[in-house]
Amino acid sequence: MVDEKRRPGPERAFTDAQVVTTALNLLDEGGADAVSIRRIAARMGVAPNAVYTYFPDKAALLRAVVDRLIGENDTAVLRSAELPWRERLRAVALDIRAVLLAHPGSAALLMSSPIDGPNSLALGEAMLGLLAAAGLSPDEAARASYAIIVYVLGAIALEAAEVDQTAAVPPEKERIAIRRRGFDAVPAEHFPLSAASADVMARYIGTEQFIWGLDRLLDGLEGFATRS
Repeated sequence: MVDEKRRPGPERAFTDAQVVTTALNLLDEGGADAVSIRRIAARMGVAPNAVYTYFPDKAALLRAVVDRLIGENDTAVLRSAELPWRERLRAVALDIRAVLLAHPGSAALLMSSPIDGPNSLALGEAMLGLLAAAGLSPDEAARASYAIIVYVLGAIALEAAEVDQTAAVPPEKERIAIRRRGFDAVPAEHFPLSAASADVMARYIGTEQFIWGLDRLLDGLEGFATRS
């Protein structure tokens, strides 16, 4: 859980949200390594110690940044009875992917910081409820929720690893074309199966592959729920 304790300090001139926004701007400009207490303080025009008025340490701040990004997703769709449970999960997964790829530097934070803020907990709670309604027991829903999150975040991290962490992500078609040209250099005589599947493998970082993998995971969960 996020530790809400803060070091004593001077009267607060900003809000927690403004500090998080500054950190997120630095993340977008320079990647995860650019987010430091000193740089945040300089950007906000305060002494480094003043940042600790808002967050007890850098780790707590980074957790808040991660939770801000999770909070940009529309979790209300998970509670919407108008769509089948699979479509709701797919919609949220695609939304998470879109948000995080808009901030490619966030992938490093997600792999190195706990995801346990209030927005993250709300997302998890909504997923548990949806999976339980789909026929899974509470324990099974918890395991299924974790499996889905691991797939979604892992796929996004691998996708973000191939782009500049400090710039806007190029269009998907452009990124796929670059990957496809890379496979042209793979000697088919040594790697015949890879050469034969180059078109598909080039699209690993695309929306089509993301949905395909997610759907196969949901197929398994749906079958498991039916058998239970």
